[in-house]
Amino acid sequence: MTKLLADENIPRKTVEILKKEDLDITSVSETSPGLSDRAVIDQANKENRIIITFDKDFGELIFKERLKVKGLILLRIAPASPEHIAERIRHTLSQVTPLENKIVTVREDRTRATPLRRPIE
Repeated sequence: MTKLLADENIPRKTVEILKKEDLDITSVSETSPGLSDRAVIDQANKENRIIITFDKDFGELIFKERLKVKGLILLRIAPASPEHIAERIRHTLSQVTPLENKIVTVREDRTRATPLRRPIE
């Protein structure tokens, strides 16, 4: 099962919805609020989790600074409601497999999966 780590900008209600659906997801805002993006990457790597975020700075850290991650789901959608965000995450999980070693950009009308050049071992 894919393990996920929700960045602080993912609403807690979205995380709760996904947990009720038996997804293995934890939230930075519940476990370690205020972490820097680098620290979120470290936590995700230690826990073998894929990061979910609205923050495009993660892409910069991965591509420009070459930090390694198991995977990243970058939400580029309007956060209309926690339910809508949960639905888009569910849709992504059903459409893109495996998620490991990819950056997945989620938009309202499409999803793009880009392989990581330097996958995490």
